Amino acid sequence: MISDSKVYQQAIKKVSVLGCGWFGFAFAKALIARGYSVNGSTTTETKLIALAEAKIAPYLVNFTTEKIEADPSFFECDALFICIPPKRNSAELQDYPTKIKLIIDAAKGKATQIVLISSTSVFADENQFVNEETPTCPDTDSGKVVVAAEEILKAETSEATIIRFAGLIGPDRNPGRFFAGKTDIPNGLAPVNLIHQTDAVGIAIRLIEKQAFGRIYHACSPSHPVKMDFYVEAAKVSGLAVPAFIAEKKTWKIVKSLNVSKYLDYGFEVGI
Repeated sequence: MISDSKVYQQAIKKVSVLGCGWFGFAFAKALIARGYSVNGSTTTETKLIALAEAKIAPYLVNFTTEKIEADPSFFECDALFICIPPKRNSAELQDYPTKIKLIIDAAKGKATQIVLISSTSVFADENQFVNEETPTCPDTDSGKVVVAAEEILKAETSEATIIRFAGLIGPDRNPGRFFAGKTDIPNGLAPVNLIHQTDAVGIAIRLIEKQAFGRIYHACSPSHPVKMDFYVEAAKVSGLAVPAFIAEKKTWKIVKSLNVSKYLDYGFEVGI
């Protein structure tokens, strides 16, 4: 079992980021800037150079449903962040929980804390407010495998640490492009649940600084403009074709966080 976060007081010095993709690489670079020692993984050999240039210790890590191919030293750290989302619309989607189990097994006895980067897709749009205490209710295949992965972490650790990200926007994820030029887009009056990369990284770093492990955190902007207003404005700002929405509110959810403010004392930097 991983150490209980309530009695874990050793300073966090080394962090391993499994999956240096869009979020993971930005997170790892922010950690380096703050003086942490960081191991970073990729499945692509060509990206090892980029990791090394960013002063991140580069590791090539590949895994199937049967084994992990990695230098065991990658998992020797004070905190391991699992930043690999399930591959949507892929034959590998259903393998996601099995891979998470293999990762956790590989980290046992090496990583003091394990943090799973999850998603608010664990909640369907059931016309309600949801927070960390709301029972999960996924209605997509990707949401269902994410819930399964969360349950594995809970079963394998004394206190699971999970960060559920809302829709991620930021560099190379310009929301103005999401619906640009499209017409008759349904559910235009539904609220959006988004978070900018800056705040996604900021919340993960604050978790380390506070050593506030062992909880679920909803990482979602407290602002929830309606879909048609947000995406029309985003397209205009980017000089893209303005989308046309149907002014209706069918299914929706608003993601709230009880724990980000209570345990992390984090203030969002980027408005939505």
